[in-house]
Amino acid sequence: MHFVIINTDKPDSVDLRMKTRETHLEYLRAAGGALVTAGPTLTDDGKTPTGSVLIYEAESLDAAKAFAAGDPYAQAGLFSSSVVKPWRLTFPEG
Repeated sequence: MHFVIINTDKPDSVDLRMKTRETHLEYLRAAGGALVTAGPTLTDDGKTPTGSVLIYEAESLDAAKAFAAGDPYAQAGLFSSSVVKPWRLTFPEG
């Protein structure tokens, strides 16, 4: 089953994000094929990260929540909120 993970950064946290970025990317790489896609949300000008969205495949909601909680960004306290919900791919139709 797929899950969407929606994270919102705390205000004025770009420095923390940048300091933790490489560890975060290593964590995502280690997820292999279970991580369908991931990337940051941005300010209106498309320049400054404000959070992130990930699509993750797991056996259960608890497993997806554990993955989200293990993210080095989450461990560093970057997020003001993190939501994990079941998600279904509709498009492109397969």
